[in-house]
Amino acid sequence: MLHGILHYAHYLLESTIEKDETVIDATCGNGKDTLFLSNVVGANGHVLAFDIQAQAIQTTKQLMEDHQKTNVSVIHDSHENLEKYLPTKEMLIGGAVFNLGYLPKSDKSIITNAASTISAINTILHYLKTNGLIVIVVYYGHQGGQEEKEAVLKHVMQLSQRSYHVLQYRFINQKNNPPFIIAIEKRKRRY
Repeated sequence: MLHGILHYAHYLLESTIEKDETVIDATCGNGKDTLFLSNVVGANGHVLAFDIQAQAIQTTKQLMEDHQKTNVSVIHDSHENLEKYLPTKEMLIGGAVFNLGYLPKSDKSIITNAASTISAINTILHYLKTNGLIVIVVYYGHQGGQEEKEAVLKHVMQLSQRSYHVLQYRFINQKNNPPFIIAIEKRKRRY
């Protein structure tokens, strides 16, 4: 059975993230991925959830309160600045998720962009544990989405195959710019 895009994104993350790890929700939006990650890492793990929109921050904080989650830091800042929120420079990140595009049911002119997304990906790759994953759900059927999609794909396709596995998962017979996944796995270097 084939998994839907969001289900497969969660499946990938759950297969590599361990209890008690620190993980990143780079675009917390309505908080659903943040809640999912909070459950995966458990009470002693930690989720750093980022968004630039006040509405997303409020919605995510409320969802965490409703579910009595205390292992989440909801941060009103761009994911490109995530390094300054890491507790130490030696820590490892267990995994990360991005949902590119715009916040559903909100201002469609406020979107993620290639420059900040690529910057955040590069930062996370630096701190990502061996065999950890970054899962990027790419929504691109909006103004500016095609440009971000192309730039992110170009960037991840140039990552060294010795250091990373990069997967693209998509349905090819769906209409209207269906979302797809890019998953980046940090490999153990072989010398």
